[in-house]
Amino acid sequence: MAGRNETPRRVVVNREGPILVEGPVEVVVDDGTTARSDRFVVAICTCRRSRTYPWCDTSHRRRKPAASGANDRQPQEGEEESRP
Repeated sequence: MAGRNETPRRVVVNREGPILVEGPVEVVVDDGTTARSDRFVVAICTCRRSRTYPWCDTSHRRRKPAASGANDRQPQEGEEESRP
């Protein structure tokens, strides 16, 4: 635990992305294993699609949230995502 004289860690929560934490950090995942990173900022996965969980590998970018438009669709494998 941090001592009283240490500055608090900054945590940035992104609505559609990972949680960014100023490092170094240790993350204890639900199965009890501990992952450690000495980087100055780490991205912690919140979508659970990451192949490097608990670290974010940007897998959340491959799937957009459900949209109200009828013409919205997900790109097929090997197909590039169209940009507005």
